[in-house]
Amino acid sequence: MRFGAQVEGTRTRFRLWAPAAKRVDLVASIAGAAHDVPLDRGADGWFELTIAAGAGTRYAYRIDGGLVVPDPASRFNPDDVHEPSAVVDPLAYAWRDAGWRGRPWDEAIVYELHIGTFTREGTFAAAIDRLDHLHELGITAIELMPLADFPGTRNWGYDGVLPFAPDASYGTPEDLKRLVDEAHARNLIVLLDVVYNHFGPEGNYLHAYAPQFFNPRHATPWGAAINFDGEHSGVVREFFIHNALFWLDEYHFDGLRLDAVHAIADDSRPDIVDELAATVRERLGHERHVHVVLENDRNEAARLVRGASHPRDRTAQWNDDFHHALHVLVTGEDDGYYADYADRPARHLAHALAEGFVYQGQPSPFREGAPRGEPSAHLPPPAFVTFAQNHDQVGNRAMGERLSALSDPDALRTAIACMLLAPAIPMLFMGEEFGATTPFLFFCDFERDLAQAVTKGRRDEFARFARFRDPASRERIPDPVAASTFAASKLDWRDRDTAAGRRWLDWYRRCLTVRRERIVPLLPSIAAGGSFEAIAERAFRVTWPVGTAGTLVLAANFSRTPQRAHVPAGDVLFATSDEARMSELPSHAVVVSLAR
Repeated sequence: MRFGAQVEGTRTRFRLWAPAAKRVDLVASIAGAAHDVPLDRGADGWFELTIAAGAGTRYAYRIDGGLVVPDPASRFNPDDVHEPSAVVDPLAYAWRDAGWRGRPWDEAIVYELHIGTFTREGTFAAAIDRLDHLHELGITAIELMPLADFPGTRNWGYDGVLPFAPDASYGTPEDLKRLVDEAHARNLIVLLDVVYNHFGPEGNYLHAYAPQFFNPRHATPWGAAINFDGEHSGVVREFFIHNALFWLDEYHFDGLRLDAVHAIADDSRPDIVDELAATVRERLGHERHVHVVLENDRNEAARLVRGASHPRDRTAQWNDDFHHALHVLVTGEDDGYYADYADRPARHLAHALAEGFVYQGQPSPFREGAPRGEPSAHLPPPAFVTFAQNHDQVGNRAMGERLSALSDPDALRTAIACMLLAPAIPMLFMGEEFGATTPFLFFCDFERDLAQAVTKGRRDEFARFARFRDPASRERIPDPVAASTFAASKLDWRDRDTAAGRRWLDWYRRCLTVRRERIVPLLPSIAAGGSFEAIAERAFRVTWPVGTAGTLVLAANFSRTPQRAHVPAGDVLFATSDEARMSELPSHAVVVSLAR
């Protein structure tokens, strides 16, 4: 890796790209004594020095005799983002997963979790103790919300400023490697959410010595865009591509979820998303299963194309259309972007199950009639990740309520069965499998002035909702920077042992068992070509061709009125009750069959 501190035997090479600096000194603590040693200036803004220093050495860089900054490619910052970095020997951890080659994407059943709130302790080590629960439930992949070092001790992770350093509040690099190792021992895929569209607002010192990291030609919600297409962009692109390879190689992650690629400004061809995905496939894809998953509000189906001329660089995309239609159907809410799905939510949900995107170029009322999306019916279902809940859709609510607090239990069970038994890749959000009663709120830990601005901005954001138009009602929205908001978001695992928790667990286990045993074996034969039909206002039927095996049929009734389904005769893989038949759907029934 060209960036950062690299251990070379008993010595360490320190390297920093600082094109705006005239002089860079290494500020290091060696043998108990502080040293300021000038780095040698090379070409194109690089500064470099190799000295006798080993793992654990604390170091920082002094820019032009003044500002002292951490290493932007730090592998670990034990005392947070404003303090010195620590040298890490990447080969020190003894991995035990030598035989691990990953798992095919078709087998993925994803579980999104936030390390800080997944357990009471909020650490990598504590998360290991819950892996058996996930394995026994039927989960095959865990997705960790971003880990890049952020300011303070609590954050969703999307405000990271040191992309190579796992946040110290969760544990050490060795602790994270042990978590991945233990997950692999349980046959679990491990995905990492990474943020390549912006740096967080506190602790990013790059402007001081490498303003070329940003391109003011592109404006983003976070200021000037990261420079992926301007002068000096080659080094910046390499920095982030190295970061992707770093997590996959040094930490043995099995894939990455790229946050909000629609917010990445890049006029290059190939753009950074295409180049990164292709590089990952070329470097690692021949050795093991490696997955790249996108979040992309633009619904760009072209980024997900399969085939000989389009290697599977991008494995899948989060399908917000599926979520939004499902949410409207089970809650009745139609504020904000939910308005785009409020007219016929059951039909929209069936559309998403059959073809992936609902918006495939149609005008979006929420976007004032602007067209959104590209045709996606030619893509196979595993090109899409479906979910009833995730960190965004729960945490961006004012009170962080989960669906179990917002919807009728019968409707929610019907929705979960549709999600888990359809051929798209399902994703759960931590705690939903036992009906967690704790909210998941927005929280952060910024310095004082920024903290006050975030608190005010968060509450003002909800002023357009009728429920919060009164200023006094907005004051009741939990303060994002309060430690109590973070504490309230921690899962209470005692919920799992309540009567309601056990009922939810039984339902998820039942659905996941059918998925593992009956649905997953069919997925390689389901290329594309799903179709859907409305049975009634709140009932539908979706079919997918399964090669020579026949047709997979899912019929669902979200109403309390029985409906005629007219499902072709075949092998029933799942039915919500003994009364649910292929020709008759009772209240809130789901039937899945393989019609031959």
